[in-house]
Parts: sequence; C-alpha cells; structure tokens
Amino acid sequence: MHKIKSLIVLSLVLFTFQACLQNTQQPINGPVNYLITGAEQTEAYLPLLAGKKIAVVANHSSMLGDTHLADTLLLLNADIVKVFAPEHGFRGLADAGEYVEDGRDVRSGLPVISLYGSTRKPSHESLEDIDLILFDLQDVGARFYTYIYTLTYIMEVAAELHIPVIVLDRPNPNGFYIDGPVLEEEYASFVGLHPVPIVYGMTIGEYGKMVNGEYWLANGLQCDLTVIPLKNYDRNKLYKLPVKPSPNLPNWQSVYLYPSLCLFEGTVVSVGRGTETPFTIYGHPDFHIGSYTFTPESRPGAKHPKLEGVQCNGQNLSGNAENYMEVNDHLNLQWLISAYEAIGNDSRFFIPYFEKLAGTSNLRKQIIAGMSAEEIKSGWKDDLEKFKLIRGKYLLYE
Repeated sequence: MHKIKSLIVLSLVLFTFQACLQNTQQPINGPVNYLITGAEQTEAYLPLLAGKKIAVVANHSSMLGDTHLADTLLLLNADIVKVFAPEHGFRGLADAGEYVEDGRDVRSGLPVISLYGSTRKPSHESLEDIDLILFDLQDVGARFYTYIYTLTYIMEVAAELHIPVIVLDRPNPNGFYIDGPVLEEEYASFVGLHPVPIVYGMTIGEYGKMVNGEYWLANGLQCDLTVIPLKNYDRNKLYKLPVKPSPNLPNWQSVYLYPSLCLFEGTVVSVGRGTETPFTIYGHPDFHIGSYTFTPESRPGAKHPKLEGVQCNGQNLSGNAENYMEVNDHLNLQWLISAYEAIGNDSRFFIPYFEKLAGTSNLRKQIIAGMSAEEIKSGWKDDLEKFKLIRGKYLLYE
C-alpha cells in the first residue's frame, strides 16, 4: 500500500511539472511567470476527490500539458464514473449547434452523457451514483458562448441533489475589458441566460461564483461550489490558448474577434464558417466594401455553412487583433453597421436570432435608425457600471 501511495505521489509531481513546462497559455506581450491553470494544480484538488465517485464535465480543451484531464485522473486512480459533454462534444468535433448524442469515449472507455442533445441539464437519475462533479472547460468570455450555461445547469442540478462542484479555472482570453448591452430577461436563451453584457471580463470560475452569489440558479438555490484558481494570471493580457476552444475558433485572432463578429450570426452575413479562417473574416455576395473574397464550403466543424458555395465579398480582420491593446473600441459595432448600410434593409439583413445574440431589441432598432457606434455605446454605460459593481464581488484576481 505504501508503494502504491508513493507511486501516485510521484506521478502527481511528474504530471504537474510536465504541465508547467509545456503550458503555452502565455500573454502575447511577454510572460514574467508561467500561467498555471486550475487543472494543472492536481495537488490542490486530488485530495478532494479521494473516496468519491466523480462525474467530469469536460471536452477537448480540458488538458494538462499533452494529456487530457480524464485520462490523467484515471491514471492517478481517481474514480471517474462518467463524463458530461457540452456543445461540440467531449472531443470537440461537433458543429456549433449540432445535436450531440450520448455515447462512450473510445480512448478512456468512459460513458459520455451529452448536454447538447436532448437535454442541457443532467437528469437526477444520471447523477444517482455520483458524489462530486469536476468541471473543466475553456471559456472565451463572450455571453453567447455556451459553456457558462453548461456550468449554470450543472450547478443547478448539483444544488438540487446536494452534490459538491469543483471548477478548475482557466484564463479568459477576453478578460481585459467589459462591453456590450446587458441582456434583458425576455431574450434569455442558451446563448444568454443572465443579465450580463456581451463581454463580462471574468474567468469561468469567477462567473460561477457570481451565478451562485446572485442567486441566479432556479428557485434561488445555491451550489456547494469550490473554485481552484489560476496562478500567475493577469486578466489585462490576452492569452494564446494551446487548444482551440471550439471548431470555429482556430486561433487567438478568432477568439479575440469573436465577441464582435458573432453578432453577424444573427444576420445574412457570413463570418467565414466553412473556410480556414472563421471569425477573422466576414462578407456577403452583395457587400462591396473591402477587397477580400472567400467561398464557404462544407467541412468538418462547419457542415453546410451559411452561403455555402457562394463567393462572398468582405474583409479580413485578422490584423485588427494584433493591436488589441491599443484599440479602445474592443467590441466593434462599426463592422456590423457598415455591412447593414451596404447590404440593405431590416427584413433582408437581420434574422430573429439577432435579438437573442444581442440580448435586446434595441441594438437592431438603433442600427436601422442610423445611429453611430458611439451613440449606441453611450446608452450602455449606466448598465455596465451597475454590472461592474456586481462583478466586483466575485473577482478572484486583481
């Protein structure tokens, strides 16, 4: 028994050391200390797993160096019973919005229950044999990115069943600013559940603490929540993530541009799904501002994309991401306004999904009325200041 314990401790040290060496989640303008994610701090949470039957909420981004969290924990003899998988699936291969079936992970042999199929929230039955839920997903800091709502529903069912939840925190690559309209309750959906702006400037661990502390779970429940915080994290730097968080965010430029360009998903304009550069470009056949052209084609991660097979005229914005710290207008509305002015009227340009993404009907009305980006943004200031007061109560990092 003593030898087994010694081997486990040695494996733990080796994995932690390897992860620290291989970690590439570094500030673009130069690290002083290596960022250490919550998942890499096995010494902080392995004791909390001892003797527990564990459900892991994870996907392809849940990595410790070159090894997946689930594989690492199994190697360290943690009693992982099952996996819950969010949008895009456990190994991150499904399209945005694609129905994901339950199944079994080929690599680990673990049963995988989809939280982006017939349900978004685990059933009580699926957690009957579980003592603890371990959550590890890489968020990108935009309200319409669904992993924060997967966390919300996990916390909700855990609160109902009195099951503790541990969140292994990861950096928010868009954590250095706060911007956008605050979501109005009537537009709540799985791309926006809470009264927060489009860009909220919090890690997923901080966000979970806010959901808990503000009683945003159903029926005012609160979850037994533990966050394993990051080490050496600076929210005022943008991080290059070592693993793309979803199929259509393939690089750090797309992650940075995503909060601005995702609003185009509620219009007739393509954001480059079905190309090699999604969320760094946008265009439409009738858009004639800019000299960039692209043609969306069906491919893994983007089956039957918008405007498939049609040449689009537009702009390549990847260079804009390079100067992110020098740009005050981080959430850029001008691209959306210019496209609207170039392409046409409301009935042609916007689709109903736009209101869910924006979290309000005002933005569409303001663009149609010809308001400038500065005029529109001035209307958000009071709501953003109120949100900052709420946010400030739950920050884990200076």
